[in-house]
Amino acid sequence: MICPYCETNEDKVIDSRASEGGRVIRRRRECLNCKKRFTTYERVEQSTKLLVIKKDGAREPFDRDKISGSIHSACGKRKIAAQTLQRIIDEIEDELHRRYDREVESRVIGEHVMVKLKDTDEVAYIRFASEYYQFRNVDDITRQIEELNARIKDVKNQQTLFKEAGP
Repeated sequence: MICPYCETNEDKVIDSRASEGGRVIRRRRECLNCKKRFTTYERVEQSTKLLVIKKDGAREPFDRDKISGSIHSACGKRKIAAQTLQRIIDEIEDELHRRYDREVESRVIGEHVMVKLKDTDEVAYIRFASEYYQFRNVDDITRQIEELNARIKDVKNQQTLFKEAGP
């Protein structure tokens, strides 16, 4: 590995560990020439790139960062753990690569994101859905909120598993 400081090709690995769910190897290195430390990452190169078919029919390479950006934007200022967001992004990416060989419609990606956000945080879901569906007025948003409330109400009205002890 070429040192980013002195550009020599002599270093030693100090520490190696898996990250991003085992898909990436993080290596901490020390240059034998200048003694400075730096970090490198090893990733498996995707030989077959997944293409995203946009609404206008254009095709572009799948970009995990776009999903990440939209999810982080929808979840802004919500109390959602960073690990949870990372897990959601990982799950969406894994599922897309498993189900689709070469191409996937952007609509399908948006639907995957909405399903995950709906189960994680209703406010983040509404934020994402408002951009995805391009709500034009309050009535559009109200309909989505009513659907969420109906879903939550169904769960709250489930039968109890255990009878409460009487007086």
